[in-house]
Amino acid sequence: MMGRNYSLLEEKFNGLVIEWNSRINLVSRKKTDVYDLIEDSKIFIDYIDFSANPKIMDLGTGGGFPGIVIKINNPGANMILVDSIMKKITAVCEIISNLELKKISAVCARAEDLNKNNVFKHTFDYVVSRSVGELKDLIKWSRGLLKTGGKLITLKGGNLDEELKHAMKIKYVKNIDVYDRGDRKVFVVSLKNE
Repeated sequence: MMGRNYSLLEEKFNGLVIEWNSRINLVSRKKTDVYDLIEDSKIFIDYIDFSANPKIMDLGTGGGFPGIVIKINNPGANMILVDSIMKKITAVCEIISNLELKKISAVCARAEDLNKNNVFKHTFDYVVSRSVGELKDLIKWSRGLLKTGGKLITLKGGNLDEELKHAMKIKYVKNIDVYDRGDRKVFVVSLKNE
């Protein structure tokens, strides 16, 4: 457990992800635990205001990262986890049920299709995403999902100078705050009102 203290729910979540991963590819097959992914997911918590029980969409949740970890650590948050692969959503739904988490659900959908129906239009205070796509695409997909004043938060690694430069040129981007987190960066994107 890398010398860190984890809650009983985080430990149970780790075990469930590893168990499901033996059947379907939720995370790298080489992983014997997902504590590093739990730590990554906790980074998002630093950039979210939980005082008003926010509505949060986890875009490209995979095995429930960062969404389930955010929910475990902030039970008042309202979470919707989205992934385009049905078997991952099935696994995540079972994991949520096993953890007995409330006010959290999972939906099978492609990010680019979420704005086509108005089900989630301007619903979320935050859209979170962990290394799912290019920043410009995440901004485009999040635009119609976020409430006025809502924010996109993403964690990415590598050289992101070009990605950031292209994202800053998008006309409805108000501001992008960048925070260094070791070898990765957190981008907190605010959009202009429509």
